[in-house]
Amino acid sequence: MDNRQHEKNWLRKFRSWNALFIVAVCIVPTGASAWWQNDWSFRRQITIDAGPKGGNIAQPAGRVPLLIRLHSGNFHFGDAQDNGNDLRFVAADDKTPLAFHIESFDPLLGVAFVWVDVPEFPAGATKDIWLYYGNKKATPAADTAATFDPSYTLIYHFDEASGTPPKDKSAYANNAQSAPPSLDDGAIIGKGARFTGAGTGATIAIPASTPLAVKPGGQFTFSAWVKADAPQPNVALYARHDGDGALIVGLDNAIPFVQLAGQTPARINATAPVAKGQWTHLAITADGKTVLLYVNGRRAATAAAQLPPLNTAATLGGDAQNAAGLFIGEMDEVRLSRIARASSLIAADAQAQGPTAKLVRFGTDEKQSGFGFGYFGIIIKSVTVDAWVVITILGLMAMTSWFVMWTKATYIGSVDKANDRFVDFYRKMGGDPFAIEEEVEQQEGARKRIVRSSIYRVFHAGADEIRRRGNRNGMLVLNAEAIEVIRALMDATLVRENQRLARSMVLLTISISGGPFLGLLGTVVGVMITFAAIAASGDVNINAIAPGISAALLATVAGLGVAIPALFGYNYLLTRSKNITANMQVFVDEFVTRISEIYHERAYARAAE
Repeated sequence: MDNRQHEKNWLRKFRSWNALFIVAVCIVPTGASAWWQNDWSFRRQITIDAGPKGGNIAQPAGRVPLLIRLHSGNFHFGDAQDNGNDLRFVAADDKTPLAFHIESFDPLLGVAFVWVDVPEFPAGATKDIWLYYGNKKATPAADTAATFDPSYTLIYHFDEASGTPPKDKSAYANNAQSAPPSLDDGAIIGKGARFTGAGTGATIAIPASTPLAVKPGGQFTFSAWVKADAPQPNVALYARHDGDGALIVGLDNAIPFVQLAGQTPARINATAPVAKGQWTHLAITADGKTVLLYVNGRRAATAAAQLPPLNTAATLGGDAQNAAGLFIGEMDEVRLSRIARASSLIAADAQAQGPTAKLVRFGTDEKQSGFGFGYFGIIIKSVTVDAWVVITILGLMAMTSWFVMWTKATYIGSVDKANDRFVDFYRKMGGDPFAIEEEVEQQEGARKRIVRSSIYRVFHAGADEIRRRGNRNGMLVLNAEAIEVIRALMDATLVRENQRLARSMVLLTISISGGPFLGLLGTVVGVMITFAAIAASGDVNINAIAPGISAALLATVAGLGVAIPALFGYNYLLTRSKNITANMQVFVDEFVTRISEIYHERAYARAAE
């Protein structure tokens, strides 16, 4: 009963293994879904870390246009197109493309600046996105306007050629009316505007437009990176006048300030000056009740105030109504918004765009490799339906052979250990069949230790016949014919035990012999189909032949993959089975000889009486 239950358990496990294999076969050919698109050979994980060890931005920032700085330390420019047209950014699900655009891409210098739209910035946590590249046939997919949310009304990267007015990267095309005095190729983010503070064209004129209009007490955000050459009194970075109202963002001896005409207080000053010759992120926000001044992403001043109505043109780098307030220095990444941006977004901008950002981390490069990718991917894609049928059959054969090897090894191991325990027990009891059987029947522990022993079952066949012929206290006498009967019964049990040891081993021989032939069949059929396709198309070249031949050879590899483990397992199991058989044969000879001696002596003793 125990053996039958054990075999039923094996059968259940075998069915489970086959079910798992079938699922695996169904999944493997489509395993490339873990990779966004197979045409891209490389990818790199980018982690946005707003946690304590990263940017430490605990409040939600919403949608953020994130700057990704690429350099030779975190990106292999040689594997991408020279203009970066094959760059793609994908969300953590590896399915959703993210809007992006490239501000600059220089493979010679090994530097690139790319803006990526992060729809939901992580608050106090991490978030991963994927950078894909390595597709020489890819066409540009950048979408500049979609990188920023519609509340941005003006964005200047200053990435144009020298003498060209800055172009607005937002969706509203608020292009400047004049060019900056000069451009600096080494600004904080690619190119930047340089202001000389003198001569014509010392400022950048921003035209009036409906998206840039500010209602009385309306919301507004200004942000920019600035670097002052030296402290200057009352210079304007951004200025806009409309009648009696005005908004001026500037520096007074390196101290940032916001000036509002007709408001109380008229000026809002930061508490500390900015560093000379260093890039500083400045931003102001107005929500209709409060005006906030930020320096490097941190709040530097706060005042209860409202903006006046502003519908006129504006200037960068100076004040059109104050010729003395011209800025001398550099400016980069100027942005205007028609809403009051959250402090967390301003902090994210300052950290991500700054030179020592902790907000963005790069993982290691990953290349398409393994099953479904790389060279092996070419083979998988070229496998024909008939070859998949053969490979699936071989896979089922492999699973069957592995299951047989595992179950037989488990069974043989348990039988071998039980045999050793029974032989020790048999010799401890002096080989008396009556004493041994009584001990096994009465002692649960003894029965459990030897119940799986094949030698015990052989012994039991002989001992049961002896018990049938008499009892322990009687003067049982066994003649030569009775001894032969006992030996025959034990030999019959031994044969059945050998059959049990050899059960299912034929499946291994089938795998050993049939696996390579099935694989060869798949290869031959695959080669035939490949040459037939070439003949039909008339295109004879190595590129047409190689994929089909390599895919056809995969069937042979699969056949050998079935046969080789089965061969090793079969020889191992066969050797162990032979050892068990030999031990049973030795025990039969020992047992028959012992009982012949015992009961032959009893016969002489009875005759003497």
